[in-house]
Amino acid sequence: MDFEEIYREYFQEVYLFIKSLSHDESIAEEITQEAFFKTLKAIEKFDGSKDIRAWLFTIAKNTYFSYYKKKKRQIDSDLIDEPSTGVQIVKHLMNEEVAFTVHQFLHLMDEPYKEVFSLRTFGELPYEKIGRLFGKSAGWARVTFYRARKQIVEYMEEMNHERD
Repeated sequence: MDFEEIYREYFQEVYLFIKSLSHDESIAEEITQEAFFKTLKAIEKFDGSKDIRAWLFTIAKNTYFSYYKKKKRQIDSDLIDEPSTGVQIVKHLMNEEVAFTVHQFLHLMDEPYKEVFSLRTFGELPYEKIGRLFGKSAGWARVTFYRARKQIVEYMEEMNHERD
């Protein structure tokens, strides 16, 4: 399958996935284009042992998270420069800190837990589609998501005990 064929066949799915993460059409368009550019540069590395759709979603997801981290740094510096927002900044940073901790742990998780959790939580994909991406059943996706969520909850509880 050549790149043009991959682009035509999967662009819309990747775009909708990123749109579900970003909730913004222009950002989704930009990130999808960047993800396919990265795909073009790395197409020789794809060995075909996995579903190409899962590979594309992984590239797109990582591109989105890179974009999000870059924007978050910009937003955080903008918030620090505005002292009039007071308590709202503290609440925002506390929530962002928790979110960042979860993302840090996600980065360390084993596959397929990391991918299934991300697709379900950030991509809002139904279990049926997640199962299909991995060549498995919806039940497998549901159980894998549950196990990933359990790992995250245990990690967060451990982090809270360390802080106490």
